[in-house]
Amino acid sequence: MIKKEPINRRRRGQAGVTLIEMLVVVTIIALFAAVVGPRLLGRADEAKKVAARQQISQFQNALGMYKLDTGTFPTSEQSLRALREKPGNINQWNGPYLQTDLPTDPWGNQFVYKFPGDHGDEPDIVCYGADGQPGGTGMNDDIVSWKTK
Repeated sequence: MIKKEPINRRRRGQAGVTLIEMLVVVTIIALFAAVVGPRLLGRADEAKKVAARQQISQFQNALGMYKLDTGTFPTSEQSLRALREKPGNINQWNGPYLQTDLPTDPWGNQFVYKFPGDHGDEPDIVCYGADGQPGGTGMNDDIVSWKTK
């Protein structure tokens, strides 16, 4: 008759993960992170640029409604705050024209508003990018209302 080993003894020898198996898994995860990580970071930066363009577009829509009601755009001094708070000298204001408080750009900086603008009849709205300074390239590139990308 064949003697059977207890089931527990067979499983005990097979239980757990060897050091080599663990090192292989860690190496695969590290390689994956090294290849995919930089690509994901680049996408996050591009997403911030897209979000800034969308915010500028929302400001432009709200400014259009403001102008329909008041006959003019807010001055540089009144700034984008005029979309949320009634300026003292405006009678036909029917705002607020934005549903929430004025947002900062995706990098936490204030948008720059200028009217009259330097680029046509509409106000200039600028997001200075990641560095918060005029000019720059890449992530520091300015995002402006008078250019569509």
